[in-house]
Amino acid sequence: MPALACVDAAAPPPGYVFAWDGALPAPGAFPGGTPTTAVGVTADRPSNWSTDLSASLYRIDGWGAPYFCVNSDGDIAVRPHGAATLARQEIDLMKVVKKATDPKSAGGLGLRLPLLVRLPDVLKHRLESLQHAFDFAIRSNGYGSRYQGVYPVKCNQDRYIVEDVVEFGAPFRFGLEAGSKAELLLAMSCLTRGSPDAFLICNGYKDEEYIALALFARSMDLNTVIVLEQEEELDTVVDTSQRLGVRPVIGLRAKIRTRHSGHFGSTSGEKGKFGLTTAQILSVARKLQRLDMLDCLQLLHFHIGSQIPTTSLLSDGVGEAAQIYCELARLGAAMRVIDIGGGLGIDYDGSHSDASDMSVGYGLDEYAGAVVRAVMFTCDRKLVRHPIICSESGRALVSHQSVLIFEAVSSNATRAAPSSSVCPNPALFINELADDARSDYNNLMAAAYRGEDETCAVYANQLKQRCIDYFKDGVLSLEHLAAVDGICDLVAEELGVADPVRTYHINLSLFASMPDFWAIGQLFPVVPIHHLDQQPGVKGILSDLTCDSDGKVDRFIGGQSSLPLHEIKGGAYYLGMFLGGAYQEALGGLHNLFGGPSVVRVAQSDGPHCFAVTLAVPGPSCADALRAMRHEPEAMIAALGHRAEECAAGDAVPCAIARAFDCMPYLVRGAEEEERESMMRCLGL
Repeated sequence: MPALACVDAAAPPPGYVFAWDGALPAPGAFPGGTPTTAVGVTADRPSNWSTDLSASLYRIDGWGAPYFCVNSDGDIAVRPHGAATLARQEIDLMKVVKKATDPKSAGGLGLRLPLLVRLPDVLKHRLESLQHAFDFAIRSNGYGSRYQGVYPVKCNQDRYIVEDVVEFGAPFRFGLEAGSKAELLLAMSCLTRGSPDAFLICNGYKDEEYIALALFARSMDLNTVIVLEQEEELDTVVDTSQRLGVRPVIGLRAKIRTRHSGHFGSTSGEKGKFGLTTAQILSVARKLQRLDMLDCLQLLHFHIGSQIPTTSLLSDGVGEAAQIYCELARLGAAMRVIDIGGGLGIDYDGSHSDASDMSVGYGLDEYAGAVVRAVMFTCDRKLVRHPIICSESGRALVSHQSVLIFEAVSSNATRAAPSSSVCPNPALFINELADDARSDYNNLMAAAYRGEDETCAVYANQLKQRCIDYFKDGVLSLEHLAAVDGICDLVAEELGVADPVRTYHINLSLFASMPDFWAIGQLFPVVPIHHLDQQPGVKGILSDLTCDSDGKVDRFIGGQSSLPLHEIKGGAYYLGMFLGGAYQEALGGLHNLFGGPSVVRVAQSDGPHCFAVTLAVPGPSCADALRAMRHEPEAMIAALGHRAEECAAGDAVPCAIARAFDCMPYLVRGAEEEERESMMRCLGL
């Protein structure tokens, strides 16, 4: 007889609360059998599971190539030099986590999670790969000029990233692009150590102060180009340049008609946010001619949109812009640069597809080849000298260079086991149910005995809803309701209709570290960084620490609504978010006053672990988060100390409170030895 049919009704003992230990009869198989677990997620790990199967399951060979792989220990490893990385040069992310989080007394850095791992070697390889792709396209097509890129600092303004770009890009005349006064100051400072030929492209809306800064940069021999986003900016450029006595180099941003239909295509087309129409471009050119400044006009800029999905769309847009470039040359402008903007996409989901914003259907070589051929074709047809090709490929440069590592601290059970304090026997509560609820229960048992799965489900749902209504009316106790829930959950499990997806609680703020997921639905690869030599046995979603229902990750690459995960069995369980090096840090907020992560900068080395930590920065403390919202931690500490003294709370309380201001807002699994000893001294123990 099926397990549920074995539950016999019995007279309950006197009293309101039962003494059931919460143990339902051991579930047997329903007639017809229990449905099998989904492919790739099973509680039983077959002996033939391999790291290759994990790489395939999580698409690591798709989105991760050539920088991330699964090593023989089942950990995610970084290949800092791409495909040219030797086995002894691979960096095991679990070893990085251990180095970063181990206490200082054990040779670690004593940092707390979450942890952002920066990989400058990967950034260098990305920049060199982009340059080499254009160099190859130029050579193979016989193009008559060169490629000279810039990094748009808005993608990630971190000091070390920008300085790395300038250093790594110096042999290629690689420059920077700024879109605000603060970014312009940053770019000016960094480019003093870069190539003297590197471009400093000044985009964004401009006032007199912005333009004056750009002209100051030009007076300091920085290769500065002021790109007009609006027609009226020309008057300010002319007036300011005459006042300062600095002749400007001017560019125009064109509103081209080519656009793509995805989320990132909204910045292009005639209705785009930025740029000049064809009529405005002609107006600017004629005004410069009247002012005898047409030789100042040297660059044409346009932007189709981020994550351009196909090279055919790219070629169409570049061809249209090249026509405008040639027309400006015909009108007498001293044109020499075509700036194709951003748009070089990356493959977030590993599909190498043009079907969504999460992937692109081309690689670096195909992208560069399409650009070079489109410019070359138009210029040759118009008998115009080939221009320098500039691009602002920020997302493609910096997305791979950082990995966000965070911990899953707990997960909810598929079915909560009833507590021993609920009631002694599930059968004993039956006689206390109302007649209609007891009838539902008896019908449920009868259907279970007959093996009628659908009828079982109907009566289980009916019993549960009826008892909820009685509970709301005050007729049933909490213990009654918990017992009914337990039986109905068991029915759902036996029928195979129970929700198999667990919620994993992660030590992270989605709003601080993955804002694009919440804001625009951007998907990032999220993968366990260890245990990949074992088959995952759970399907899960991720819930962050914030008090916000949007603080969860319930959509994953590949169109999945859950992520294959491993059981949390006492030890730490680490996950990594990959390809998030662009935009996330600058866009991250302070929801619930959770700040950013701790940061380590990790370079490949010949040491025993193949890496060296060249920079370690603790994450923002509670005091830092409070200061960002105009609070004064010092005054707060003083006020709380005064209240503790008034209440005779003892010296330990203000000491502990003061220490709390210096801690990160995130959870701590266990205090480090040094911190524990310090706290004990603080408490006088």
